[in-house]
Amino acid sequence: MNSTRCSKLTALLFVVTLALSAIAPAAAISTDARGVPDDAKVGDEVSAELTLTDLYSDYEEWTLNGETELTDVTWTVTTYDQAGNQKAKESYDGQSFNHSLALDSDASEAVVKVSGTVPEIENFTYDPQQEFAFATLSQTRDGGNSDEIQTWSANHHTEDSSEARTAIADAEDAIGGAPGGADTSDAEDRVGNAISAYEAGNFGNAVDIAGQAEESANSASEDANASAQTNKMLLYGGVAVVGLVVIGGAGFWYRSQQQNTNRLR
Repeated sequence: MNSTRCSKLTALLFVVTLALSAIAPAAAISTDARGVPDDAKVGDEVSAELTLTDLYSDYEEWTLNGETELTDVTWTVTTYDQAGNQKAKESYDGQSFNHSLALDSDASEAVVKVSGTVPEIENFTYDPQQEFAFATLSQTRDGGNSDEIQTWSANHHTEDSSEARTAIADAEDAIGGAPGGADTSDAEDRVGNAISAYEAGNFGNAVDIAGQAEESANSASEDANASAQTNKMLLYGGVAVVGLVVIGGAGFWYRSQQQNTNRLR
């Protein structure tokens, strides 16, 4: 009986293991990026290198697709074998490309260099800041669907929008640094108006309004500090008065005791 049960249990575990193996995801292509900017100015020339390894974890033959919102783009795809020797190098122009990869080519690593110009901004947003797709790499099997490998995004700005963002951030810092009890409601309202101007592309107005918000926040801080100082002085004055009353009362009591003692004599 025990032997039979053990055999059934072993068979069950084997079936479960097979089932889990069937549904477990295959090892994904590994990626590494160098040079992708966090923030870039519209019109600047930028470039980055995107490295792919574990190329054949899913398919032995497939097509690497690349897309970007950069303009005036050049892609360069260089493949290497496991020893680091260069196998092939191809260049493509345009905002997208397709590059075939195969296990029998002995290429175990692909380095994609993308170079181009930071695009114009269609819609400005303050939080989160406007961004664009720096590069998207995907894997496509012949006759199959395309699966995204990874997308790298970057913020972008103009000189005027950057100045406005800095002014708004300074106003927000002034509000955040105000002491407790400071009435910063006016400053907060002005920051909201500055952000609205920023998102409408009225950067000069945004800078002016943000400056007013910062001044309002600083004024509220000064008023709160002055009020706190006044309250502190009143507190100290009150303590001093109480002290004088106590001392005066103690002196009066002492004198009265001395008078009573003299009378008894």
